[in-house]
Amino acid sequence: MAEIDLINRDPQNLNNFLQVEFDDVLAEPEGTHTIDCVWRNSHKCFKCGKNLCYKILTIITGIFVALYWGCVFACVSYAIVWFVTPVMRLLHIVLHPIKKILSIVLSTFLGPIVQTYGLIFSRIHVTQSQGEPPKPIGEL
Repeated sequence: MAEIDLINRDPQNLNNFLQVEFDDVLAEPEGTHTIDCVWRNSHKCFKCGKNLCYKILTIITGIFVALYWGCVFACVSYAIVWFVTPVMRLLHIVLHPIKKILSIVLSTFLGPIVQTYGLIFSRIHVTQSQGEPPKPIGEL
């Protein structure tokens, strides 16, 4: 088992979007400023409240939530290994003849039609004009 990194706790940058610093949440526009001591103390209270609440929540629920998510991902892994992958392999084997037949039928009947449409539509050329747009056919 690999050693856990206690410094960089988000090495895959899963929660990069989660910015919850004071400056990311509260800001006063130019011309609307609180008294400096209120702003400084608001910053301290925000940081202290956020850190204290986060720590209390993780102390109370962190281990149980981690256990829950570990079980969830174990169940997902179990289902994929023991059910989904075998079913996918079975479908691959069973549907292979149908895939071959459809491939032959489509290339025989639809292939020439699609090629013909491709040749017809490949002759269309679009040019940019600076003049007056042409009149619709009904108004000629």
